[in-house]
Amino acid sequence: MNLPPEDSPPAEQHRGSALEVFSTFLRLGCTSFGGPIAHLGYFQRELVERRKWCSSATLAEIIALAQSLPGPASSQVGFALGILRAGIPGGLAAWLGFTLPSALLMFTFAMAIGHASLTAAPWPRLLNGLLHGLQLVTIAIIAQAILSMRKALAPDGIRIAFAILAAALVLLIPVSYITLIVIALAGIAGLLLFQEHPHSAPESTYHLLPRATGIIAAAFLFTLLLVSEITPLLPTANQPPSPLALFSAFYRAGGLVFGGGHALLPMLANTVVSPGWVSPQIFLSGYGAAQALPGPLFSFAAYLGTATQTQPAAPHIASAILYAIVALVGLSSPGLLAIVAVLPFWFSLRANRAFRSALQGINASILGILLAALIHPLWTTTIHTVTDFVVAAFAFALLTRLKAPAWLVVLVVATLEAAISFPMHT
Repeated sequence: MNLPPEDSPPAEQHRGSALEVFSTFLRLGCTSFGGPIAHLGYFQRELVERRKWCSSATLAEIIALAQSLPGPASSQVGFALGILRAGIPGGLAAWLGFTLPSALLMFTFAMAIGHASLTAAPWPRLLNGLLHGLQLVTIAIIAQAILSMRKALAPDGIRIAFAILAAALVLLIPVSYITLIVIALAGIAGLLLFQEHPHSAPESTYHLLPRATGIIAAAFLFTLLLVSEITPLLPTANQPPSPLALFSAFYRAGGLVFGGGHALLPMLANTVVSPGWVSPQIFLSGYGAAQALPGPLFSFAAYLGTATQTQPAAPHIASAILYAIVALVGLSSPGLLAIVAVLPFWFSLRANRAFRSALQGINASILGILLAALIHPLWTTTIHTVTDFVVAAFAFALLTRLKAPAWLVVLVVATLEAAISFPMHT
């Protein structure tokens, strides 16, 4: 007896508007604390479980795709989900809504960073307490997401074994591209071990993104990367960059980084600190602040673009806004173009039975990759005391038992941990 595919909820066949997508992701951009892995937990909770825009399996496919491409993984997943909901306008609306809150906060912080009070002694200590609270919430959110996704991504013993093996490989082999290797191996194993049902794949974004769109996006991505490589850095050392040089530098960085925002840190430091555009102190202050904010870490680019204009003198507001936008768009564009280039072919492949067999292994490996991220670096670098464990368990209970909204859990736990931690460092 043939059964329908697992991930074909009726809601996945409905379309929304770009305005709906924007408002949804604006809310996520205001409340999604904890970094890129935590963002995926928020997406699972809000878009899969609550709004039913897609299934857990489809979300896992998009995560696998984003993990395989350069750029900010959580922003790329949100962008793809926006396309799934409302086409290219929906994708742009998702990126803008998710990025705007943190970008505005980072811009404001960069404009004010010249005041000594922001870098004086109390600020780093209070920030450390808040960050620790956010990390504890992140553990609870990811744990809840793993439990929610397990039934769809690893419903049987063999796929649970896939997930555990994937987690073990990621944890035990600390090389740069281990995530890509694990996804590829899981796909091969899924192709060999699983037999997909003969039914066609559920409706996808293929009709929203024809292959011509993907080819054009790929050509545009390659051309801009080539141009960014040969564009000279026009300003001399310790002078502000031109908009063209700034866009070129940030576009090149965004097109060459894998692994999300944290992997971008050394590349951005080399991009803006080495030529003297931003001082090391200003760079590190902004990076610390970015980790305490909701939304994508790539919003750090808005801070850096603004900071190139705030040193050594206060800039004209229009110039600061321009440079913030140029840096943010430059850094984000490669990852978004890569999604547009690949997505039409990825979703058309879903109709292929062999590819869908491979996806069963890939989806299980994504669950394992999330589990590995929960263990390290989150658990190993965050849970130091019995109090930490109790606070994280409290957050988990709020999410799973009381069904408290994630923003409320973030507010309660971050405030609690800041109150616990701050006096200990004063």
